[in-house]
Amino acid sequence: MLLRPLDALLAPAPDPARVAWLKGRVFAHRGLHGGDVPENSLSAVWAAIARGLGIECDVQQSGDGRAVVFHDWSLERLTATSGPVDGRSSAQLSQIRIGDCNDRIPPLRILLEVVGGQVPLLIELKTRSDYRVDTLCEAVRHELEGYPGEVAVMGFDPRVGAWFHRYAPSVIRGLVVSEAGSRTLSGTIRRHAGVWHARPDFLAYDVRDLPSRFAAAQRRRGLPVLTWTVRDAALRRRAAQHADSPIAEAEGIAESGPSA
Repeated sequence: MLLRPLDALLAPAPDPARVAWLKGRVFAHRGLHGGDVPENSLSAVWAAIARGLGIECDVQQSGDGRAVVFHDWSLERLTATSGPVDGRSSAQLSQIRIGDCNDRIPPLRILLEVVGGQVPLLIELKTRSDYRVDTLCEAVRHELEGYPGEVAVMGFDPRVGAWFHRYAPSVIRGLVVSEAGSRTLSGTIRRHAGVWHARPDFLAYDVRDLPSRFAAAQRRRGLPVLTWTVRDAALRRRAAQHADSPIAEAEGIAESGPSA
């Protein structure tokens, strides 16, 4: 396709040595959760570390502008309270129990202290079209100052990668991609435009879309392709064939063992 030559010009591939740690890993999706261990909790982080797994977590902004680890925009699904996450301060959120256990919603700062470089870490920044992406990116960048381990940020929103490329280029950045509802020429053009805007060091691709010509082309030119969410043995095999590392949970992890 005529768009592909523009990829190398507008979004050059990363130094292979810089992103080598992203390959051959198993990343626990929202930590190693399940049963009495809630997603994106410190218990899920400790469980993943005990297995030698990389960790993927979700981050958004609290009402006072801090980066907190939580997936949903509202509190209802995972806690006994309700309302938007950004309607409370980081201190208030850190007192809210997740599920039926003693885990509380952790600030990103605390999660980073717990991981401490023991295993690789992927941080997905949650955004919306009406969201001040720059303030969340700055909050995450601030918390990453001096972090000693292998870490990367990523997001569906190309503005995340673009911000880190401009203001924190030393931080490895990824673009999360799904082809759902856009397996058309216009969808392909949007995916290329997203790469040009974000200038990512890697892609995190929806496993349901693999194999994908777009993902394969990006992989050939030097971008590692991670894939989500790998939940069973069949998807593990698909991930092994078409991607560099799975972001997995449940049976997608059960037989995978520690990451390389």
